[in-house]
Amino acid sequence: MSSLETDSAPMARQLPPNLVTHFTQALKSYQVSNATFHVLCSLTPSVSSSPLAIPAPQTPKVLPKRLLVLDSSFNPPTLAHQQMALSAFSEYRQAGGDNSNDDDDDNKSRVLLLLAINNADKAPKPAIFPQRLSMMYLFAQDLLASTTATKATYSEGDCEGVDIAVTTEPYFHAKSSAVSSSDFYRGPKPVEQVYLTGFDTLIRIFDPKYYPDNSMAQVLDPFFAHAQLRVSMRTDAEWGDSAAQLAYLEGLRLGGLDKVGGKMGWVNRILMVEGRKDGEEVISSTKVRAAVLARDWDALKKLVSEEVTNWIRREGLYAEVGA
Repeated sequence: MSSLETDSAPMARQLPPNLVTHFTQALKSYQVSNATFHVLCSLTPSVSSSPLAIPAPQTPKVLPKRLLVLDSSFNPPTLAHQQMALSAFSEYRQAGGDNSNDDDDDNKSRVLLLLAINNADKAPKPAIFPQRLSMMYLFAQDLLASTTATKATYSEGDCEGVDIAVTTEPYFHAKSSAVSSSDFYRGPKPVEQVYLTGFDTLIRIFDPKYYPDNSMAQVLDPFFAHAQLRVSMRTDAEWGDSAAQLAYLEGLRLGGLDKVGGKMGWVNRILMVEGRKDGEEVISSTKVRAAVLARDWDALKKLVSEEVTNWIRREGLYAEVGA
């Protein structure tokens, strides 16, 4: 076997042949719409098995109790993103009890993969927006497959669907408002939004520099009225261990929020959950790029799914120094 054959990407799952082109055109249409939020496509258990067709946006027939919002740059979507969602599915299933009914909407969640796009004309690096959306499509397929693969942990109704959407809003509170006001999720009462974030994002949300003129309470009160934060702890050298991160949250509860212009009651809308366990792989976009540059495909598969690995290799993403 030649070195070229050895280094070639393995066969990936069958995909629509025009993913990047499709999302390129979808972004152009979105850009001229002047909308602040738009769903580009929806994957559900019933349609995700059609490999060559990109499903259109599919408004939920019945709004689920909660919308799990994964707001990220997806550059690329990683196994850490996947674990955030799967952990939430598992928790809500367990909260329903052993006798929960798969048809009970209280046990079901819908996922929103949200990509913020401030200017779709520019070519952001290292991966352009249509490439990121294509990888989000793969990620959505992986997520649906994962929730039905292990019946002991997940049930077929755990993930009602995965929506892939874009927004021009840069901040959490504005994104949440755009989602709430969208006809896509409109129902008799607002759907509860649960934002799946990392600890570093929690720090930024309560950084007063983002709220000029002491406006934090005014800005975030509407957000916490219909949204929660489900924060995965990041136990590494930069953010400390889990005890330090829990202590930060307790400090907010004991007056830290009041000092920066926030409200103590918001802490009741924040849930801290275990992220990476001791000994598990530290996952970051920096490590993804390093693995690609080193052509260490085994290392890459510990950071992103096999399908995303195949896509990165096939499309030549992150292959340049400085990307």
